[in-house]
Amino acid sequence: MMNYDQILCRRIQDVPPSGIRKYFDLLEGMDDGISLGIGEPDFPTPWHIRDAGIYSLEKGFTKYTPNAGLSDLRRAISRYMKRRFDLEYAPIGQILVTVGGSEGLDLAFRCLLEAGDEVIIPTPSFVCYGPLASMCHGVPVLVETKAENEFKLTADELRAAITPRTKALVLPFPNNPTGGIMGREDLEAIAEVLRGTGIMVISDEIYAELTYGQHHVSMANLPDMYERTIVINGFSKAYSMTGWRMGYVCGPKEIIGPMTKLHQYGIMSAPTTSQYAAIEAMDNGDRDIENMREEYDGRRRFLVDGFRKLGLSCFEPRGAFYTFPCVKSTGLSSEEFCERLIVEEKVAVIPGTAFGPGGEGYVRACYAASMRDLGEALARMGRFVETLRKERS
Repeated sequence: MMNYDQILCRRIQDVPPSGIRKYFDLLEGMDDGISLGIGEPDFPTPWHIRDAGIYSLEKGFTKYTPNAGLSDLRRAISRYMKRRFDLEYAPIGQILVTVGGSEGLDLAFRCLLEAGDEVIIPTPSFVCYGPLASMCHGVPVLVETKAENEFKLTADELRAAITPRTKALVLPFPNNPTGGIMGREDLEAIAEVLRGTGIMVISDEIYAELTYGQHHVSMANLPDMYERTIVINGFSKAYSMTGWRMGYVCGPKEIIGPMTKLHQYGIMSAPTTSQYAAIEAMDNGDRDIENMREEYDGRRRFLVDGFRKLGLSCFEPRGAFYTFPCVKSTGLSSEEFCERLIVEEKVAVIPGTAFGPGGEGYVRACYAASMRDLGEALARMGRFVETLRKERS
């Protein structure tokens, strides 16, 4: 009999399972279930992007690409970064095409961290940062952001978290799950703390195109920050290309070089068909972004207003496609609220605790769903909240 507890490395055994997947499993098999849990656009990939991928197959473009990605794609990314965010990255040496933004994050952690190095991670935030750091023998240092600060990381919070072991800061903005963003003034305050240190910034900007009422600013836009910032981005959210598994990393050549080397050994190259589709997205997808963002904006306002009418206070998200309503008034924990909601009303939302301890008392509801589903979900949640009020009376 094999003893797998002894065979598997302790680090992977200590990583907890995702707090998100449980609720998808509970919803499975419910004929009339509604999921506001999955962070995936409900739009199909725009046709002209799909067509570019299909055409590449028809032409037989099915071989490996260069490790760093097709040169045409890297040039397209370079043009895009300059056009959309006023950032200049050379196609050769400063841009790496990855298998989704997730691979870019993994490469960044593995190329930066030595055993015992600390990584500051604002929470609530996406579930992968802490486990990826831990798998590199790093130490996640969680900093709880607060609703009264619009879930932004403040300079004082960052300063208090820095130690001599701090190697990197994760900046997950626009934020999943809160929808919080960091404007230029907010970032400048963070930059002032970082100047004079050797701390690198891993800036996860996968939702950079999904901001409402304010243009996204990258830490790399700020003076003295370009050389210490690794920008992680991808095609999943902006172009509704989740299944194509396409991402990219931009940064100093001294960082991108080692990341490319590791990518070469572990991945070889990103999917060829997806790369050809991504070129079309970069060069001709700006209007697609605008159309989807406009639709998300309407859903965002609809859902926030709906939660407030139910008596659930809700921070107004300024980015991504999530709301983060507070459920403390119901008397239930985040987990209890979500478990009962899915069982009693067949609506799936995610407990805030899945995104860090600072998420207790909140749930994440994604508005990448049809207005019909959003309306029905709100109606069911209204019945559920009323049931809870009666139980307490």
